[in-house]
Amino acid sequence: MTDPKHTTPGKWVGPVLPPVFWGTLSLILSVVILLLLNATRAAHVFEQIQSGVSEAAGWFFVLSVNLFLGVVLYLCFSKYRMIRLGGPTATPDFTYWGWFTMLFSAGMGIGLVFWSVAEPIHHYVTPPMGQGETIEAAELAMSVTLLHWGVHAWGIYALVGLALAFFAFNRGLPLTIRSVFYPLLGDKIYGPIGYLIDTVAAVATVFGLATSLGFGVQQINAGLNYVFGLPESVGIQVVLIAGITCITLVSVVLGLDKGIRRLSELNMGLAGILLLFVIVAGPTLFFFDSLVQNAGSYLYHLPQLSLWTEAYQPTNWQNDWTIFYWAWWIAWSPFVGMFIARISRGRTIQEFVLGVVAVPFVMTLIWLTAFGNSALYEELFGGGGIATVITENAAFGLFALLGTYPMSEVSAALGIILVAVFFVTSADSGAYVVGIITAGGQATPSVGLRMLWAVLGSVVAAGCLIGGGLVALRTASIISGLPFAIVLTLLCVSLLRGLRDELRRSDSGP
Repeated sequence: MTDPKHTTPGKWVGPVLPPVFWGTLSLILSVVILLLLNATRAAHVFEQIQSGVSEAAGWFFVLSVNLFLGVVLYLCFSKYRMIRLGGPTATPDFTYWGWFTMLFSAGMGIGLVFWSVAEPIHHYVTPPMGQGETIEAAELAMSVTLLHWGVHAWGIYALVGLALAFFAFNRGLPLTIRSVFYPLLGDKIYGPIGYLIDTVAAVATVFGLATSLGFGVQQINAGLNYVFGLPESVGIQVVLIAGITCITLVSVVLGLDKGIRRLSELNMGLAGILLLFVIVAGPTLFFFDSLVQNAGSYLYHLPQLSLWTEAYQPTNWQNDWTIFYWAWWIAWSPFVGMFIARISRGRTIQEFVLGVVAVPFVMTLIWLTAFGNSALYEELFGGGGIATVITENAAFGLFALLGTYPMSEVSAALGIILVAVFFVTSADSGAYVVGIITAGGQATPSVGLRMLWAVLGSVVAAGCLIGGGLVALRTASIISGLPFAIVLTLLCVSLLRGLRDELRRSDSGP
C-alpha cells in the first residue's frame, strides 16, 4: 500500500503529503497568531502551563529518557549490533569527519554554546541539593550539567535516528517517523494514525528548533551588546532573526552537501579555535585536572541523578532544569534523529550508536569542562563577578567569561560568529527534516518547501520571544515533548520487533 497521491500547493513549494503538511502548517500558524494577539498575557499563561505539565509528568520524562538510553545501549552490544543500515553491501555516504561534524552541529550546537558557562554557574549558586557557592556545589554543578548534555540526550537522538535509518534503508519505507511503527500498525501508517504521528513529529521539531533559535539570537544580541554596545531588546532580536534567516535561505538553496556539510565543518573549525583559546588563555592546568575529575564525578553521580525526581525535596529546580532538558531533547529528536538517519547509511548499528552517543559526548565533556570549569575557576579562585552577570541575564555568560581574558573583543566576535553559523545550520537542518516529513518521506524535499519551513521556524522563535521570552521557549519544548515521549516509548517496541524480523530474514536466507 502507498501514500495517497501527493498534491502541489504551488510550484514553488513542490509536492507535499496534504494531511501532514496542512495539519502542521495550521497548528504552527495558529500558535504564532495566538502568541502575537495575546503577547501581554502569554508569559503568565506559559509559566502556568510549564509548571503544570512538569509537575504532573516529570516522573514520566525521567523514566522515559532512561528507557531510551537503555534500549540504545542494549542494541549496541546485542546480537543486532552488526546489522548494517542500508543492507550488507551499503557503504557510508560521508567520511567520519564529515559525519561527526554534522552530528555535533545538528545535535546541540547553539544550546551548548549558550549554556556552557551559564548553566554550571547557575547550579553552583543554586544547586539542586546542598549549600551553594562551595567546592562541593561546583563539583555537583558540573555533574548536573553533564547529565543534561550527556549520554541521555544523545541516546534519544540515537534511538530515533537508528529507527528511521533501519526502516527507511533496510525496509524501503518512507524516511519519516510513521514508518518506524510499521511492525505495530502495518499499512495503517499510510492512514490517519500515521499522518497524526508525522504531524506531532513535525510540530515538535518546529518548536524544538524555535527553542534553540531563540536561545541563539538572545546570545548574539548579548554579544553585540558586549562588543558594540547594541541595546538588548526583543525588537532587535526579531530583526536579527530576520537577517540570519536570509543567510539560512542561501544555505537551503545550496543543499545538504554544499550548504549544511560545509557550514558544519566551518562550525567545528570556529568552535575548535574558541575552545583552544579558552584552554590556553584560561586556567590550563585546572582544565586538565577538571576534565579527569568531571568524567569520574559524572559516572559516580549518574545513577542517582538520572533517576532523581525530587520526591523528598519538592522544589521547582528539577522542573526548571532537568524536565525542561528532557522535553527539549525529545522535541528536538525528530529533527536530529532524521538528520542523523539521512547521513548514516552504510554504518552498522554498533558503529552508529558509538558514533552518535560516545563520540559527541566526549566532545561535549571537553567543551563543558573548558568553558564551565573556567567560569567556576573565576568564581572560586579568581575575581568572581561572572555569577552576578549570569543571574541577571544568562545570555551574557559566554561573554562575561571571555571578558576576563586578553583580546576579549576578538574572542567575543568569534563567539558571535560561531553562534550565528550554528543558527544557520540548525535552521537549515531543521527545515530539511520538516520538509522530509511534510513531503511524505521524500529524501530530498523541494527547495521551496525547505525555505518555507526555515522561515516558519524563525517566525515561531520570534513569536515565542515576543510572547514570553525564555519562559515561552521552555514551555514550547515541554508541551511538544510530552506527546512525543509517548510516541518514542512505542517506537522502542516497534524497533525491537523490526530488528528481530530482520535477523530471522537473514538467517532463513534469500
